[in-house]
Amino acid sequence: MAIEWIVAYLLLGAVVGFMAGLLGIGGGGIMVPILTTIFAAQGIPQEHLIHLALGTSMASIVITAFSSLRAHNRHQAVLWPVVWKITPAILIGTLSATWLAALLPTKALGIFFSCFMAYVALQMILNIKPKPSRQLPGTVGISIAGLSIGGISALVAIGGGSLTVSFLTWCNVRIQHAIGTSAAVGMPIALAGSIGYMINGWNSANTPDYSVGYVYFPAVILISGLSYFTAPIGARLAHKMPVAMLKKVFACLLIVLSLKMLQTIFFG
Repeated sequence: MAIEWIVAYLLLGAVVGFMAGLLGIGGGGIMVPILTTIFAAQGIPQEHLIHLALGTSMASIVITAFSSLRAHNRHQAVLWPVVWKITPAILIGTLSATWLAALLPTKALGIFFSCFMAYVALQMILNIKPKPSRQLPGTVGISIAGLSIGGISALVAIGGGSLTVSFLTWCNVRIQHAIGTSAAVGMPIALAGSIGYMINGWNSANTPDYSVGYVYFPAVILISGLSYFTAPIGARLAHKMPVAMLKKVFACLLIVLSLKMLQTIFFG
């Protein structure tokens, strides 16, 4: 790998980790558009651009998700009974969505990703939060939520944090427990998504060397290796910086990156 790509992946990891710690936001919104651009510049065929970006992003989130899970568990903020109930459905939803993603063309995946990121950005800009209006549902209701969270998370390569927190707070779960439980749920989403993209891309031709399916491991190692160290820096600064304003700026960045990704896959 040329030195410029190594530097690019390291810089991406530094930014992703810092933003995850500062704003509590997973890296998929940043990683997928930028990885798409980097892969295109490296000469990877367009038919695999989004699939590789999604799979590589999911795999890069695993270490961050594990670190976040440990931190929240130390503060006893994880509702483990909810985790055990929702995880089987999340695994099914995530694995099924990776299979669906492998069947979809790059342009369709790119449009879905951009639309979802526009929705996330709008939530940040307007500070839209669900009003607590009910209690946690039973096993069936939680399973339906898990299928939806896992499926959407796999299609846009996020740890599911924003979706899980929104669902739990809507069900009158305290925000601290909602965030902690979401962190625990993010681990199976990241693992299942990574495995799903590896399996469903196993027989794909023209993927880069050192890829397993749709996961490009040199990028995973470089991105996650640096994000592991920059996430705590962002977390410490979260108490000193105007996070509300930064979220609005970040929302605008998500929109710009998504538009850039669409430009790459549609116009090269």
